[in-house]
Amino acid sequence: MNLEYFIAKRLITAKNHKSSISGPIIKIAVSAIAIGMIMMLVSVATGIGLKKEIRNKISAFNGHITVTSYDSNQSEETLSPISTKQDFYPKFTAVPEVTHIQAIATKTGIIRTESTFEGVVLKGVGKDYDWKSIKGYILEGKLPDVNSNLNDQIIISKFLANRLHLKLGDKFMTFFLKNEVNKYPNKRNFEIVGIFDSGFQEFDANYIIGDIRHIQRMNKWEKDEVGAFEVFVNDFDQIEALGNQVYKATFNKENQAKPLDAQTIVEKYYFIFEWLKMFDINIQIILIVMIFVATINMVVALLVLILERTQMIGILKALGGNNWSIRKIFLYNALYLIGKGLFWGNAIGIGILLVQKHFGIVKLNPENYYVNQAPVYIGIENILLLNLLTVVICFLILLIPSYIITKISPIKAIRYN
Repeated sequence: MNLEYFIAKRLITAKNHKSSISGPIIKIAVSAIAIGMIMMLVSVATGIGLKKEIRNKISAFNGHITVTSYDSNQSEETLSPISTKQDFYPKFTAVPEVTHIQAIATKTGIIRTESTFEGVVLKGVGKDYDWKSIKGYILEGKLPDVNSNLNDQIIISKFLANRLHLKLGDKFMTFFLKNEVNKYPNKRNFEIVGIFDSGFQEFDANYIIGDIRHIQRMNKWEKDEVGAFEVFVNDFDQIEALGNQVYKATFNKENQAKPLDAQTIVEKYYFIFEWLKMFDINIQIILIVMIFVATINMVVALLVLILERTQMIGILKALGGNNWSIRKIFLYNALYLIGKGLFWGNAIGIGILLVQKHFGIVKLNPENYYVNQAPVYIGIENILLLNLLTVVICFLILLIPSYIITKISPIKAIRYN
């Protein structure tokens, strides 16, 4: 233990310290650091959590990248089929980051019940469909069986079920328009075997999910013809680059008459992801403001400590202490106070996040935020980075007011009262 640290420790634990003028100011400084850390933790955890939750919901029902023919990528209904006899299907080996690929098709229709009707999009899926990402959103019932013989099982959103006054086990009639003019629509009877709630209004208000063979029959497609491919990748942060790689991998030089397009969900839902970028700006503003407030309070506290201990500084200089060693005494003291504030800030902030994560106390309107409650992401790396950032910035800024010690004259300081 060096001399500076020993003196700083004695300075911290001095009994007259509590009754001095610096006592309340130090408490305010510690409280400011604690409150600032709480605000930073909550803003970062909820901001990242919201982005991840919305991103996961969108990709669960759409995949990360959608491969379609050029003449149908702007329509909710698949107009032109794609053959499954592709080099990239059923295993997308050309891009190592691709974890799964599945074939789907969509067709618009109208659900008609005794009391009302609603326009919907039937999303047809097959044996290769990965249900793992959707299972978590099933409220009741089960997933439709698309592996055995063709059946009428579908899952519907809670939103649509309520609007149509339907419940689990009900059967309803759906009309699908034919591509030919002046033709009677296709009629299909479906049975609700599951009800889901993603909280993603763009999907819940429009889609029902069932067997792709219904769409293939209505469109008079072959068994190896589908509407699109949904591609999943293992690194969403690289989705733009991976989207370009998937596009190049699906380009078929031998089939120029029907080229394929690859569109990422960031491009498809551009307005949502642009809105999510605003959270990054908000988080940055909160971090800057909170660190600024904490630093200003610590600067004031350090200046008060220096002024209150002017005589001690003069005595230490008279005994041969150099400016840097005396400055270190007050910087050690300041670091202790910063650590104390960070301890309470982390304890309270992480506690709040854990309560929200497990109990979901703070609710959100899914029509505005696409989620029912404020999601949180408690990343150890984010917590450590915030603490390190706070300590480093505060310490560097505190070097400036500690410079006043070099201007204190030993003779005047000893006489100071």
